Amino acid sequence: MDFANWMKDGGPFMWPILLCGVVGAAVTIERAVYIYGRAGIDARGFMAVIQRALLDGDTDGALRQCSADPGAALPRVIKAGLVRADRPVAEVRAGMDEAQAEVFPQINKRLALLPMLANVSTLLGLLGTIQGLIVSFHSVGEATAEQRSAKLAEGIAVAMYTTYFGLLVAIPIMVAHAMIADRANGVLDAIDHAAMKLANLLEARRASGRGPAPETPSGDGPNVVPFRS
Repeated sequence: MDFANWMKDGGPFMWPILLCGVVGAAVTIERAVYIYGRAGIDARGFMAVIQRALLDGDTDGALRQCSADPGAALPRVIKAGLVRADRPVAEVRAGMDEAQAEVFPQINKRLALLPMLANVSTLLGLLGTIQGLIVSFHSVGEATAEQRSAKLAEGIAVAMYTTYFGLLVAIPIMVAHAMIADRANGVLDAIDHAAMKLANLLEARRASGRGPAPETPSGDGPNVVPFRS
């Protein structure tokens, strides 16, 4: 049976289930590209370079490292702290908190749609099942003997196809949501940890009496390589 006939035999609820699947696939691809690609970097390697630059007194080099990958979430937050490196640590933390408030919603954006779409597709499948059973019972009660088997088969087909299709759409969306949400939480945790580490590093450097390096870049500085996980 081809797809068009399968959709037709499944009844009207097959189309909204298909719509849920298309939207879910689009959201999954977009979020996966952003969270696994643009937002996610090798946080440990990135912070090692930042820490080494700060210990060498090269705040400008650390800033250049952040500017090498402006689309990533972690460098944006760390840069917000580094540009305030000559200010009190409370202001450094406030700047990074403000950057986190901008970055975090971008990471979690549209993720809540995935479990909603999975639930809706499942419920639409159940609704189609109920409709198919109603058609089956109605056909048994009112159809002639010659029509009864055909009507009964039609109702059962609606019931089974919609249930099957609803689950077929819902399960991959739920799995995709679990994987992407786990990665997103990992990115958020890495940002929190890195922001805390930078604030403590700047505070320790200030306490040591070495103070921050100038904010205006001087010279070409070392080569900067984006960190990708």
